Amino acid sequence: MWREMKVNAKLNLVLAMQVFARVVEAGTFTKAADSLKMPKATVTKLVQGLENHLRVEAIEPDYASCDGHADGSSYYERAVRLLGDLEDIESSVSNAQASPKGRLRIDVGGSLASLFLIPKMPAFVDRIRRSKSR
Repeated sequence: MWREMKVNAKLNLVLAMQVFARVVEAGTFTKAADSLKMPKATVTKLVQGLENHLRVEAIEPDYASCDGHADGSSYYERAVRLLGDLEDIESSVSNAQASPKGRLRIDVGGSLASLFLIPKMPAFVDRIRRSKSR
């Protein structure tokens, strides 16, 4: 069932998921904060906010481990998959914009076409073929 959502709240949730995953992977909040170039307090607040949102304690309070927390381990595995899917989506959209598709129509007078466009056409066609073969 689709619910209306605040965009900022969902973006903050994705950020919190990314930070949570980094904390688990780095092993400490300090190392995660350093690798994310964020203050440790911000990293801690994001993870605590995520835990409050989920209503579970996902990470051991004294160290960045979800060992012993079945909910934390399960959430970590699913979050990493979801974050990977989000990266794939972003990459495919970025690649689609980098490789335009479709018909190109140019309306130009004969003398301009003869002087500028027609001499460049073979290189243009080669470039298109090379980009399609990648």
